[in-house]
Amino acid sequence: MSSPYKRHSLVWLSERGWQDAAATLPDEHRHHVRRWRMHDWPAVVRRQDADCPEDAICLGVALPPDTEGNKLRLPLRVAKTQVRMVRAPLEIADVIPHAPLSWHAALQQLHGDIAAQGLSVGVYGSLALQALTGQRYLRDSSDIDLLFRPSGEQQLTEGIRLFERHAQVLPLDGEVAFPDDAAVSWKEWAQAGRRPDNRVLLKRSRDVSLVRVGDLLTMLNNRETHERPTCPA
Repeated sequence: MSSPYKRHSLVWLSERGWQDAAATLPDEHRHHVRRWRMHDWPAVVRRQDADCPEDAICLGVALPPDTEGNKLRLPLRVAKTQVRMVRAPLEIADVIPHAPLSWHAALQQLHGDIAAQGLSVGVYGSLALQALTGQRYLRDSSDIDLLFRPSGEQQLTEGIRLFERHAQVLPLDGEVAFPDDAAVSWKEWAQAGRRPDNRVLLKRSRDVSLVRVGDLLTMLNNRETHERPTCPA
């Protein structure tokens, strides 16, 4: 069964979980975690450390950028038993009210086109954190990070075309999520995905590697075949 702890997923911790997470940080950073706990804001699943045991999960808390644009990221590790809730990244409709007004109309159009094509697209990164916490994360140079989970090769192609079209008016960035929590930059896929022998940088939950486009398409199509409903005999 697929793990609920996919990169960019949102995780709410128990009181004990936050205490354990804070205990692993330097003293000068613990007050940030206490504030996260007080507001009941989620942590975010990050890449799993090589020495992380199976009964624990690696998370992160990213603070708003300072005046120089530097963003402090706090790495956490907690027992899975201390997780209260896990959910997928926010949807575009969730973040529109928290985006700059100049983005609203284009985001509404993007949301409508995604819904019309039946695509699974979430939002992570600065815009999502601003929506979740009410703090100021976005800067003039910020992107909109999208996480696209295509059901098959055709939907992948349609989604990339949609992103390319909307990227002409919105600063879109983000990833395509393949099976087994493996992800590729959608912009890199847009450039390399037409040739099966091209290689793309694949991010997994525990490592990063260069993988053939054709191998990823096979993985995606195999999942589509396995998930396709069958008629009873």
